[in-house]
Amino acid sequence: MSSYIIKGGNKLTGTVKISGSKNAALPIIAACILNKGITTLYNVPNIQDTQMMYEIIKILGGKVQKKKNKIIIDTSTIEKYEIPDILMHKMRSSVIIVGAIIGKYKTATFTYPGGCDIGARPIDLHLKAFEKLGITITQNYGTITCNAEKITGSKIDLDFPSVGATENAILASVLAEGKTIITNAAREPEIIDLQNFLNKMGAKIKGAGTDEIEIEGTKKLKEISYNIMPDRIETGTFLCLAAITGGKIELEKTNPNHLTPVISKLEEAGNKIEIKKETIKIEAPKKLKAIDIKTMPYPGFPTDMQSIMASTFSIAKGTTIIVENIFENRYKYVQELNKMGAKITVEGKSAIIRGTRKLYGANVKATDLRGGAALVLAAMAAKGTTIIENIEYILRGYEELDEKIRQLGGNIEITKLI
Repeated sequence: MSSYIIKGGNKLTGTVKISGSKNAALPIIAACILNKGITTLYNVPNIQDTQMMYEIIKILGGKVQKKKNKIIIDTSTIEKYEIPDILMHKMRSSVIIVGAIIGKYKTATFTYPGGCDIGARPIDLHLKAFEKLGITITQNYGTITCNAEKITGSKIDLDFPSVGATENAILASVLAEGKTIITNAAREPEIIDLQNFLNKMGAKIKGAGTDEIEIEGTKKLKEISYNIMPDRIETGTFLCLAAITGGKIELEKTNPNHLTPVISKLEEAGNKIEIKKETIKIEAPKKLKAIDIKTMPYPGFPTDMQSIMASTFSIAKGTTIIVENIFENRYKYVQELNKMGAKITVEGKSAIIRGTRKLYGANVKATDLRGGAALVLAAMAAKGTTIIENIEYILRGYEELDEKIRQLGGNIEITKLI
């Protein structure tokens, strides 16, 4: 197990380059299965979640090679269609690979996925989508088997605009016979990136970014190279690192259009933000003003930024209220933040944050990926030294977070616990 040791109190200043998107890379890596050939990917973040996806590809019989700044994935040798339990349990996003396996080979076996414990996040929507395409689902003691003689295009009406279910429905229907229409589809930029990637391969998809996506089935895809979009949640995290430390940061290689609600809320709190095509500059005020936030499906305020904003506004002037409308267990980090002097009360879906003048270093534990990032922010602003345990959660989603923070003047080290 590893920990961060952070000495707080430094204003973070300077320039940071944003990495490729975790949430775009994972479904795109899965989609490489569909062309049964070689795909070259650029700007893939070097994080634990992408490493785990490579492991799944290799266990299925594929090959993954890293050369300098590119990842070469060869799926022509895949001969297995079962995802091992241990990998499914470690990472919820691994369920995304199921749609690609079924779409290509008409069969797949897997178990219920794991990952961060931030809510129920059932995969019922994924399975219902598969059934609409003519796929038979058999469940036996936690193991799920999917089989189809042929996959036929259909209309899939999602009960909720789930990102994962939308992506799995797309992956399963790209090589189907006929047309598939997904209604109430998730609208996230990562789904647009998946559409762009698949269309470059030869798929016929339109509508990503709206609530209705249309997929015209095609028989064969081709080998391509593709550049992954920047990570909007990493972008939001560094904007908040500037805000909570009273710093001044320029973020490069990002897309400001993907983060409009976060930028708007940070400006409302008194931060000065300057936006150019691929850069964002932020200068924090002497004291942040309290705000109100409600998480919503895209293009609303992202649930992945909820804990990070809660940490940021724990030292704001006034009372901030956050309402979490997506995941019911996403306040597990609050207990850890309160150990550092934050004054946060959770009532149902709402977190009431009474701004405090100072946070203090403490021994805390990351409870999930974004909750762990929230603790890093608090530690950077706190007086004294903070030790954050269970940082494996954080390493799942941030590339070289400690190194980037050090480049900005932060005092952060990783240590391994025996």
